[in-house]
Amino acid sequence: MNKFLPLLALCAITFSVKAQQTAAPIPTDQAYGKIDQADLEMKACDFEKDANSEILINKGELYYDQSFNVVMDCHKRIKIFNDNGKDEANIRIPFHSFNRDEYITGIQAETINLADGKQEITKLDKKQIFTQVIDKYTSAIVFSMPNVKPGSIIEYKYSWNSTQVVTIPAWYFQSTKAPVRYSEFYTHIPEYFYFSRQTHTLFPFAINETKSESATIGSGSDAVSYSIEAKKLALVNIPSLSDETYMRSSYDNLESISFHLTSFRPPYGFVHNISDTWAKVGGELADDEDFGKQLKRKLTGEEAIITSAKALKTDDAKIAYLFNTVKNTMKWNGMDEWYTLDGTSEAWNKKTGTATEINLILYHLLKKSGIEALPMVVSTRDNGRVNITYTSLAQFNRAVVYIPVDSTKRYILDASGKYNMYNETPFELLNAYGLYLNMDKKSYDLLFVDKTDPVRQAVYIDAEIKPDGKIAGTAQLSSFSYNRINRLDKYKTDGEKKYIDYLRDDNNNLKISSIKMENMDVDTLPLVQDVNFNLDLTGTDDNYIYFNPNLFTSLHSNPFLSENRHTDIDFGCLDNLAISGVYKIPAGFKIDALPKSISMTMPDHSITFRRIVGEQDGSIAVRYTISYQKSIYFKENYPDFHEFFKRMYEMLNEQIVLKKG
Repeated sequence: MNKFLPLLALCAITFSVKAQQTAAPIPTDQAYGKIDQADLEMKACDFEKDANSEILINKGELYYDQSFNVVMDCHKRIKIFNDNGKDEANIRIPFHSFNRDEYITGIQAETINLADGKQEITKLDKKQIFTQVIDKYTSAIVFSMPNVKPGSIIEYKYSWNSTQVVTIPAWYFQSTKAPVRYSEFYTHIPEYFYFSRQTHTLFPFAINETKSESATIGSGSDAVSYSIEAKKLALVNIPSLSDETYMRSSYDNLESISFHLTSFRPPYGFVHNISDTWAKVGGELADDEDFGKQLKRKLTGEEAIITSAKALKTDDAKIAYLFNTVKNTMKWNGMDEWYTLDGTSEAWNKKTGTATEINLILYHLLKKSGIEALPMVVSTRDNGRVNITYTSLAQFNRAVVYIPVDSTKRYILDASGKYNMYNETPFELLNAYGLYLNMDKKSYDLLFVDKTDPVRQAVYIDAEIKPDGKIAGTAQLSSFSYNRINRLDKYKTDGEKKYIDYLRDDNNNLKISSIKMENMDVDTLPLVQDVNFNLDLTGTDDNYIYFNPNLFTSLHSNPFLSENRHTDIDFGCLDNLAISGVYKIPAGFKIDALPKSISMTMPDHSITFRRIVGEQDGSIAVRYTISYQKSIYFKENYPDFHEFFKRMYEMLNEQIVLKKG
């Protein structure tokens, strides 16, 4: 969202532009409506054989019109290979509709099929084009392509228009849904605008051309010529971005280029710097009607809540009380924007609102109760990581509350999450930057949001192995921090029966007869799950019993089997897992094969795996521990990571063998 006045208002002159531009030649088979017969006959993508569809062409050409509005002409062509690819025919074009800052024009769309070897064209009925209002700032053009079936080619074009000169939308050369054969972004930027560019590309550009064009302002003796930088970038044969395990948002990984206006020099005017520092961005946010101006808005009935909070003895007690009051009173409507929509007062009255509205309400009550709280805007994991060199408010999508308690302790509060805790930074905010506002000191700065303390999960099993190849016993699972939050959420949302299925982890031979949950309502204690279970051991015969003591964990199938990795691995936080167990050996049996005790560490010492196994007083005692010293692993270091996980899972699944006699 761009909530800035058009910068051309800074210049009080009226001018017209007559651009002398020579467009780069475009192959005729890429023009709208000119479909290659070979593409219609094509059965599969050449470079991604299992793709359901393929984006043949995705082109955008951006320029400034005679009134210095921004225009981008877009053209997209897609081949549908099978029924699973038909979802590409549901088109959605979002835009910022507030004050008609952005609007869509010139929509054309058609579907092309082969009928008896000839091209059959079905044009979109413009009556089937709809405008969907998302909120007071955002809308979307939506339509479905007609007559789509396997083998179809669909294509559409439109012009995106913006009255905001600060706005050049990011261009994504890559897609999460389909491979892209050709993607091109062609920009024509007048010398009056200074943009910083952020390029995220691993593939080499097939086209990377820059040339100078000319245009004229005014007429007659007042005419002034100026230059335009025309830059064309294109990528070819780009595979789709797959959703890899522990990958952050696709926005962090797609091949793309983004733009940020840092300064503007209007004709006959002075240079104006545009939010080129985070301090300036914070200042604009503090003065924004839908953010900073909301922080002091009075809430209905707030006096009683504030009085109750002030009566508590410690700041922690006040924070916990206000956090839980807001969390339990307000319902999140599922919307995430850095700004408010209805405003805090109205959201409080309705008891529902965006995450930002809920958290600005919390900030207001904390501040009124004497807590030194600061509002902060953040980007959730799904929204993508904030690039600190790119000073744009548009990178954020939620407000939270930041409380710097002392030099070693801080709270980051988000009351929009039903199971969030006041003393635990929400997981979806980790390993990214937030921008906090100290309104009293007029100080605005970035903060890296992370969690340095390891998150623990402990499993303890006490069981007896029966001569008939069964195990009966008890297990106690202690879940801390995010493990506690996730399991509590799963238990309360899905119910006990499905939660038991979750603990069984697709092991049909594991039967859970009862489960008892402890500390469900005490945030400061681990969630303890006491389980009674029976397990039928497969592969057991009259002479041998085989069993794997890796129970009640999700560590059975290695999530990193692929030899290659295209994105960084982000676990979010450090994780420590401990599995301990004592298994009584049945009478008449002895140990035939016992895994060796071993310790294994990553080359950079960031992950350590230990296994201790031994016999003691007629029982087998086992202990596995996995500890992490890093939460982010770069794709460049994946070979070592992959090899470590391969060996670790082999050892986790190594069996103990008992022999009769």
